Amino acid sequence: MPLEPYAAHEQQSRGRRYPESPAAYRGEYQRDRDRIVHSTGFRRLVYKTQVFVNHEGDLYRTRLTHSLEVAQIARTVARALNLNEALVEAISLAHDLGHTPFGHAGQDTLNACMRDYGGFEHNLQSLRTVDELEAKYADFPGLNLMFETREGILKHCSRRNARDLGDVGQRFLDRRQPSLEAQIANIADAIAYNNHDVDDGYRAQLISIDGLRSQTLFARGYDEVQHKYPDLDDRRFIYEIIRRMIDRVVSDLIETTRARLQEANVRSIDEVRAQAEPLVSLSDSVLQEHQDLKRYLFRNLYQHEKVLAMTRQAQRMIEVLFERYMAVPGEMPDEFSLIAVAGNQDGRARVVADYIAGMTDRYAIAEYERLQ
Repeated sequence: MPLEPYAAHEQQSRGRRYPESPAAYRGEYQRDRDRIVHSTGFRRLVYKTQVFVNHEGDLYRTRLTHSLEVAQIARTVARALNLNEALVEAISLAHDLGHTPFGHAGQDTLNACMRDYGGFEHNLQSLRTVDELEAKYADFPGLNLMFETREGILKHCSRRNARDLGDVGQRFLDRRQPSLEAQIANIADAIAYNNHDVDDGYRAQLISIDGLRSQTLFARGYDEVQHKYPDLDDRRFIYEIIRRMIDRVVSDLIETTRARLQEANVRSIDEVRAQAEPLVSLSDSVLQEHQDLKRYLFRNLYQHEKVLAMTRQAQRMIEVLFERYMAVPGEMPDEFSLIAVAGNQDGRARVVADYIAGMTDRYAIAEYERLQ
């Protein structure tokens, strides 16, 4: 089925930063997806924390499995709405490339370390990774992705940073919306982590079914599964519930967005960009259920003492690494240390942040132990 007129059509794309000849057998957004999959940053995601540090168990989500789940949800929504599936997949797979080791604890600590040097934000770092840090091609730095892919990776941005980002930052200054494909990837990210964190938190025995039943989204799925499969074992029981939770939220997202598109009567991607608010949205009732579950997970999982203990340890490791590399850049590999010593203090700090952000959990732990 042809794409809707308001989808991101390759023929209308703003293109790449460095001109390239078209691929012979792939579309340009497919080409972006493939470059992301083959990137060094993407492979590192397999050993980067989602909630639980990599070595705590083989079955917990990592940044890599999370990105795959985001892509699966986003592709389903894009296909149902006749939008650009290849673009939404590329954005989804790349959205966490700039994430630090140790999840949000690592990001928050690195941001604190970089307070006097421009700060650190993993969303900006993901864009920096695909624009500058990936070293794969002879003719240009980074991956030279299409504008619309880069736009989708940059989900949010301060006006100060937007001024330095050129074309991809302009929409934050003009208060315009990104493509529908970028909007889908953004919400798919939230849907994926909400639901898989229920699974991982239950597996880790940090949250219980009885506690989760206080949440409308979970309770509805629980009642359906209990009625249909009263004797199901725990592992399959929780999975059947989560399946239903995801289905409810994704189905609502598709139907609500379809209705909003019809109401707005948009006819082009430019009209999508001109909207006062995003058109991709959950209904009010399902959004409330989704946000209630998010708050529940914050209180009972992310703030659980066992998770906070890991957070404190991660903060200490990031602080030590940053302080040592700033003081002795030669502790980093030559490709980083030579640039660090050649620049001013701000430049050195950014190189150190790039190096630390690129680490996997286990590499950061190994470096911390080496430097003690």
